Amino acid sequence: MESADTTMSPAATMAEGSTIRLAFRDFSMLIALLAIWAFFFWMSPAFLSPRNLSNLAVELSITAVLALGMLLIILPGEIDLSIGSGVGLFGGVAAVLIFNQNWPAWQAMGLAMVLAVLVWVGMGALIVKQNVPSFIITLAGLLVFRGLQWLVISNSTIPVQVGDRANLCSMLTTWFVPPVVGYGLVGLVLAIVVAGTGTSRRRRRKYGCAVEPAEAAFLKIFLAGQVLLLFVLVCNEYRGLPLSAVILGVTAAIVWLITQHTPFGRYLYAIGGNEEAAFISGIPVDRVVIAAFGIMGLLVALGGFMQTAYAGASTPTIGELQELDAIAACVIGGTSLKGGRGTVVGVLFGALIMASLLNGMTLLGVTPELKYIARGGVLALAVWMDVRLNRQGR
Repeated sequence: MESADTTMSPAATMAEGSTIRLAFRDFSMLIALLAIWAFFFWMSPAFLSPRNLSNLAVELSITAVLALGMLLIILPGEIDLSIGSGVGLFGGVAAVLIFNQNWPAWQAMGLAMVLAVLVWVGMGALIVKQNVPSFIITLAGLLVFRGLQWLVISNSTIPVQVGDRANLCSMLTTWFVPPVVGYGLVGLVLAIVVAGTGTSRRRRRKYGCAVEPAEAAFLKIFLAGQVLLLFVLVCNEYRGLPLSAVILGVTAAIVWLITQHTPFGRYLYAIGGNEEAAFISGIPVDRVVIAAFGIMGLLVALGGFMQTAYAGASTPTIGELQELDAIAACVIGGTSLKGGRGTVVGVLFGALIMASLLNGMTLLGVTPELKYIARGGVLALAVWMDVRLNRQGR
C-alpha cells in the first residue's frame, strides 16, 4: 500500500505560514491591549470607569480617523509626516473664523476642509509629478503648516465655542447620542457586516478563491457584536455614545469600502506591492496617489476639528506628534511601511492600543517627557515588528 504524500508545495507552505503569522500577530495585539488595560486599571481603577472610557472613545476616534487616512497613504508606499501640523492649522483656521470672524461653524469647517484637500492634493502632485520623495515634501509641510498655524492664531488660544452657545465644531466631541440610537447603530453596523461578509464569501467562491469556514466567520461577527454592544452599554452609563465615535464608525466604513470593494482600493494595494508592474498593467499610478493624498487632507481637517473641539480651543501645541501616533497605529495593526499590506480592522486595533496608552498615562499624571519616551518606544517597537515580519515573508 502506497503511503500518502504528506509533503506540501512551496506555495501551500507559504500560504500556511502567512496564516499562522497573521493569527499570531492578531493574538499578540490582543494580549498587549489586555495587558495595557490591566496595568492601568491596577494603577487606577478609574481607568475602566464609564466616564474615562467615554473619554477614551473620543481620543480613539481622533487617532483612528487620522490613522485611517495614513493607511491610504502607506498602502501605495508613501508616508505623510505633516498631518499633526495640519490638524493644528486647519483646526485653527476653523476656530479663528468661528470665534473672531463670527462665521457659522458649518461654513468655517467647510472652507477649512476645502483648503486642506487642495493643499494635500498639491503635495501629492509634487510627489508624483516631480518625483520628490514623500518623506521630504511632507516633512517640509510639517514645518510650514506649524508656522502657518501660529500665524493664524497669533500664538494665542482661540476658543471654538462662542459664549454659552455650542456650535457644530464644538459638538463633535461634546455631544452624545441617545441610548436608543446607540443600540440601533450597533444593529445597523452588524447588519452591514453580515451583508458584506456574505457578499465577499460569494465572490470568492465564484472566482475559486479560498473561503474561511462559516463557523469562523460567524464567531468573528458574534464577537464583534458583543464588543460593540458592551461598548455602547458602558458609554450609556455615562452620557451616551459620543458623536465622535459615530464619525469614526462612518469613516472606517467608508475607508473599508474603498480599500476592499473598489478598483481604487485594489490599485492602492497593487502600487504598494510593485509600482512598476502596476504602471505597466495600466493602473493610473499618479492619479491614484494624488487622490489618496486628497482623502488624507479631508481626514486631516476632520481630525483637526475633533482635536480642537476636544481641547476646547486651538492652541500652538494642538496636533503635536499626532502623525507619529497615526503611523504607529498603522504599523501596530499590520500595515507594512513598504506598502501593499494593511487593513482597516488592524488600523483600528492599533489606534486603540495607542489611544489606551496615552489615555492611561494622562490619567496617571505621567510627565510629558515620559510620554514622549513611551510614544517613541512604541513606534520603534512597531517598526521593528514590521521589518521582522517582512523578512519572514521572503
